[in-house]
This record gives sequence, C-alpha cells and structure tokens, in this order.
Amino acid sequence: MTKRQSGKGSYDREYLEKLIEEAIIDCYNEHEQAVGMFTKIEEELDLPFRTRILGVDVTVIAVEQEDDGLGIAAVCERDGERQHISLSDLPLPAPPPEGAEWIAAYRLWARHQ
Repeated sequence: MTKRQSGKGSYDREYLEKLIEEAIIDCYNEHEQAVGMFTKIEEELDLPFRTRILGVDVTVIAVEQEDDGLGIAAVCERDGERQHISLSDLPLPAPPPEGAEWIAAYRLWARHQ
C-alpha cells in the first residue's frame, strides 16, 4: 500500500481508512481494535524521534497503551524526565517520522470511538 498525502501534507482519508481496516481486521470489540492499532503503531513508527511540545524539544522514545486499554500515548523524554502524551495531542515534527501515517490513522479511528 503506498502512502498518499493530500495537498496540505496530511494523509488522504481513504488511505487512512485502509490502514485502520488492516489493523482491526480480526477484532471483535473496541478494546481489541485498540490493541490492533497499538500493535501497528509499535511495529511501524520509527522511534525515537524529536518533536516540540509547548515550545520544548522532547524525544519520543516509545508508545504505550493507556490504562483504559483504548488510548495510546507517546512516552516523551527530556533531560531524563519522562511524560506520557496522548497520540491524539502529540504534535508531529516536519517532516514526520517514518510510520507517522499510523498515528494519523489512530487519530481518525479514535474520533469515531
């Protein structure tokens, strides 16, 4: 499947829907779908990468499922301190890291849950 981006640098909705379908194909409920999305992000996202949160440079070193089993968070690190930021709120750098289309797919999926 080739990456398709719209003119604004964001991913084409049809492409993201295909990624979601790939991640949740054998899932029967919302929690299984969340695990499917997490698994694809964990496999495909090129970590670590740097980004800025509230004007501060941080390194995203990992992704983790949130305690509710539905959300996914980025583990951000700066000067030995770590903070979890929801992938829905995480600003991505330009250019985005390899595999960032899976974050976009997750955001689309999460809006419909």
